[in-house]
Amino acid sequence: MKKLELKIPPVAVMVIVGAAMWLVSIVLPKMRLGDTFHIAMVVIFSVIGAAFGIAGLLSFSKAKTTFDPMKPDSSTSLVTSGIYSITRNPMYVGLLSLLTAWCFFIDCAYALLLLAVFVIYMNKFQIEPEERALRHLFGDAFDGYVLRVRRWL
Repeated sequence: MKKLELKIPPVAVMVIVGAAMWLVSIVLPKMRLGDTFHIAMVVIFSVIGAAFGIAGLLSFSKAKTTFDPMKPDSSTSLVTSGIYSITRNPMYVGLLSLLTAWCFFIDCAYALLLLAVFVIYMNKFQIEPEERALRHLFGDAFDGYVLRVRRWL
């Protein structure tokens, strides 16, 4: 299983899960939530997703550290302020929010079940290896951070 660790970029995982959601929406019944609610959910989750993702990228840029999710061992600083004081993975929270918006856009409640697939995959094959690398690089500082801030929200 370790062969999958840090092999598929998180955005690609999001696209794969999004495609699976779309396929589910073709086969299974629609939600039928009403246009206003439906559009509001798409907009709300899209804005939340974009805000978390952009805030994460800007924090890494300000700290002048890598935001390449495939190379966490090249991190030069442990970012714990700003959005990183709310969640250890704001960019992944952003991707999850965008997938949630996609569920509302394709109008399929069953596709929401695939959000769990995204979270499980990201935890096992992306976040856990990242955390091992950060623990190796930053030691006690990272361990303290983990105790203060949740992985997702």
